[in-house]
Amino acid sequence: MAVTLTSSAADRVQKFLIQRASGVGLRLGVRTSGCSGLAYTLEFADEFNADDIKFESCGVTVLVDPKSLAYLDGTELDFVREGLNEGFKFNNPNIKNQCGCGESFNV
Repeated sequence: MAVTLTSSAADRVQKFLIQRASGVGLRLGVRTSGCSGLAYTLEFADEFNADDIKFESCGVTVLVDPKSLAYLDGTELDFVREGLNEGFKFNNPNIKNQCGCGESFNV
């Protein structure tokens, strides 16, 4: 079981952590939402939770709760620029369906 970051995503996360001047890593998860059932969550973690599963990827600590890991296992987080837009992109091999707007998915 693993969740990884591309070097582009890791660079962006490290820059954010430096700007914040605090934080232990990046917390990824899923929540119930949208027309397809699940949506990703992404936030900076200031501390470890007792049940966190920890991964190291490109020098960044990635934290995932056990329930979310079932949906995120094998996911690669990327940071992409497309024209004037930029943002994090989840490359999740577990997705079976995704809503048309790209905000939610199911596995």
